[in-house]
Amino acid sequence: MNGSTQGTSPARQSGKYLVTGGAGYVGSVVAAHLLEAGHTVTVLDDLSTGFRAAVPEGASFVEGRVQDAARVLDPTYDGVLHFAAYSQVGESVQDPGKYWRNNVGGSMELLDAMRESGVRRLVFSSTAATYGEPPVVPIREDAPEAPTNPYGASKLAVDHMIGAECRAHGLAAVSLRYFNVAGAYGSHGERHDPESHLIPLVLQVAQGRREAISVYGEDYPTPDGTCVRDYIHVADLADAHLLAMAAMSEDGGRVPPGTHLVCNLGNGNGFSVREVVETVRKVTGHPVPETAAPRREGDPAQLVASAQRAVRELGWRPSRTDLAEIVQDAWDFAQRPSGRSGPGSGAGAV
Repeated sequence: MNGSTQGTSPARQSGKYLVTGGAGYVGSVVAAHLLEAGHTVTVLDDLSTGFRAAVPEGASFVEGRVQDAARVLDPTYDGVLHFAAYSQVGESVQDPGKYWRNNVGGSMELLDAMRESGVRRLVFSSTAATYGEPPVVPIREDAPEAPTNPYGASKLAVDHMIGAECRAHGLAAVSLRYFNVAGAYGSHGERHDPESHLIPLVLQVAQGRREAISVYGEDYPTPDGTCVRDYIHVADLADAHLLAMAAMSEDGGRVPPGTHLVCNLGNGNGFSVREVVETVRKVTGHPVPETAAPRREGDPAQLVASAQRAVRELGWRPSRTDLAEIVQDAWDFAQRPSGRSGPGSGAGAV
């Protein structure tokens, strides 16, 4: 496992942090980065979709929902990194109440617990799904917010809630919005069930666990006719979370108390579905059969985020932007026993 090269340096001073949803994909990688940077970490996760084995060695673990944060937090904590959310778009359409109760209701109780314990720094794992189908690409933070599903709407509601908490009670907070997280970090990788993300789905075809990959639409106004999406390496994403927490330091940080900074994260490029499939073929050396399928309703041709605000305000620059590197890391994880089965990482983490 390679150490983080960006997010750790500005956060060398050790702190104590609660990571909600730290037994899931992104949360576990961020927890690992925090530990490598010398911080003390407590993971709070109900394991409904996360994995106890994903909690990094050296972190304390409390089994519980985000609504249980009040029994964990106390004034000794320096901040919270919040990943505990349900994150399946299709499920959110079928069962929106589940998303309002957990994502919004749980976050409200977390903010209450932070206020009561005097913990005044928060990094929130938001989503670029808050923008819906934006008219302009790359997507900036001033784009209209018009989520097209309850998942995106629930995250936007939490962003609004956090902003109000900052103004009313002096919280310092950073919301990070991103689209497709990919790759792996050592023993930490994707294992959702059901799986809905393109790269692990294509890797399952390469492993022989799935017959073919469905390509939904081949007539989009893109270079090869397939949808273009932004993929960010999970380790780059973790770096951004550490930089965001460091930006809220009390000694002249760029995000002082009472401020809510919203930053998009992206790798600066978009990759088409066909590019992903072809890269998987090259990296794995295995055939990946395709089947043509009709366009899915609501699928925009291109979704790519602009990360210029994160570069300017947090000093963040992704260093793992090569698609082959992202796929290789994901492939290495997929071949581990832990990467081949299990319920995935949704409610425990995004």
